[in-house]
Amino acid sequence: MRFGSVPLAEAEGAILAHRIDTPQGVIAKGKLLGPEDLARLAAAGRTEVIVARPDPGELGEDAAAARLAAALAPDPAALGLRLTGAATGRVNLYATGPGLLLVDVPRIHALNAVHPMITLATLAPFARVEARSMLATAKIIAYAVPEAALARACAQAAGALRVAAPVIRRATLIETTLSDEAPAPKGREALATRLRRLGAGLEARVLVPHRAEPLAAALAQATGEVIFILTASATSDPADVGPAALLAAGGRLIRFGMPVDPGNLLFLGELNGRPVIGLPGCARSPALNGADWVLERVICGQTVGADDIAAMGVGGLLKEIAARGRLREAPDAPSE
Repeated sequence: MRFGSVPLAEAEGAILAHRIDTPQGVIAKGKLLGPEDLARLAAAGRTEVIVARPDPGELGEDAAAARLAAALAPDPAALGLRLTGAATGRVNLYATGPGLLLVDVPRIHALNAVHPMITLATLAPFARVEARSMLATAKIIAYAVPEAALARACAQAAGALRVAAPVIRRATLIETTLSDEAPAPKGREALATRLRRLGAGLEARVLVPHRAEPLAAALAQATGEVIFILTASATSDPADVGPAALLAAGGRLIRFGMPVDPGNLLFLGELNGRPVIGLPGCARSPALNGADWVLERVICGQTVGADDIAAMGVGGLLKEIAARGRLREAPDAPSE
């Protein structure tokens, strides 16, 4: 593409690079200049203008953005996506419902490496989204790009984005208690809110003493598609009450502990084909913690294993939750 200042006599059919105000009104950037535009510019005292002129084999910004978006989502509804029309070289992609954004990161990197004027920006992988959440924006930076480069970018775009919709609708939460009094419902309410955002709900409240035997019996009787455990005392070891009860009920422990803070004391297991998530104490707060990342993937049908949790450490230092019993750093600790 040729870009620069040209005499008005050579500007017809070129793309105006920058907005120009004239007595008859504004001529917007990106306008394909016609005879009337040139007459207005001449009347305003202009003798030359900065324009872009695509070369043969190049495609205009809007057509290029639309083609890239179509390659990303050839069947938008099937991928949980909605595309806008192209304008100023941009097409935005939105979610049609709640779920998690799944991103093929190597493909997106490869797409963005094809040509600096062909770009795609997305939310982070596994970002929780809602209906009408913006997920990505395909943007052609220049007024035109080579069609050959666009074709290579489109080849990388295929299959790179989709929304994983929720697949679990019913969950059981088992809470343990240290006394005959029922604990405050704040933990249950926080979990219910998290599930509600993904279209899932909690079954009737289950309270058991903080011992492995009654907790194991409750696990065996749970009917939810996913089972959550919130213990009265923090789980401190794979042999502690929560994991021990899971094993006693015939389940298996997949992972205890995660490199996300808050959320270190989560454990993940499986019982009769159903996921079991031992919630850390910080899950009583509605603030983001490591349990959210595991819960959301499970609810949206994504496999979560020990290696997946181990990979959550980069970016896993989350905002401190003031309600935690022991903060990372005492408020009066000296800075270094």
